[in-house]
Amino acid sequence: MYAGKRVILASQSPRRRQLLEQAGIPFEVMVSDAEETFPPEMPAAEVPVHIARLKANAVSASFGKEDVVIAADTIVLLDKKIIGKPVDRTDAINILSSLSGRIHEVITGVVIRFNGSEDAFSQTTEVHFKPLSREQIEYYVDHYQPFDKAGAYAIQEWIGAVGIDRINGCFYNVMGLPISQVAERLTRL
Repeated sequence: MYAGKRVILASQSPRRRQLLEQAGIPFEVMVSDAEETFPPEMPAAEVPVHIARLKANAVSASFGKEDVVIAADTIVLLDKKIIGKPVDRTDAINILSSLSGRIHEVITGVVIRFNGSEDAFSQTTEVHFKPLSREQIEYYVDHYQPFDKAGAYAIQEWIGAVGIDRINGCFYNVMGLPISQVAERLTRL
């Protein structure tokens, strides 16, 4: 219980679980079966909150109003275009090649439901990749298999250590959850 409340994480992400654990927030997991879709005309910056809301809707129905449901979604934006999860090795290599030597944005949308109310917000972090060689990209893809990650990478893995020279914003947001904001908002419930 966090401040006497039951907290439900509507995500199967091991990184989000890790971040909640690091923050000392006891929680349960219920994976959302919501389809992660959005209207094609929706501005890209609004997509993560929209998808987080879909996840929260799918999970909230199984719990009482006094339970806290946390749902999140993370996207990578390059040149205002959403870069999703790679479909295979070639796609992962192509995605990382497009990020190499460039700046992109990572936006995580969060929806927290409690007592019939909703707190929805997003956080943006700018990520600066150094130029990466084809060999570095292939090494990362072959050894870390980043097929379940938006943008085909995880900042806390090898590629973050050798390929990212700086970020502007929250490191944990790039991992998938702006945990300090989440913890702060939970204390206000």
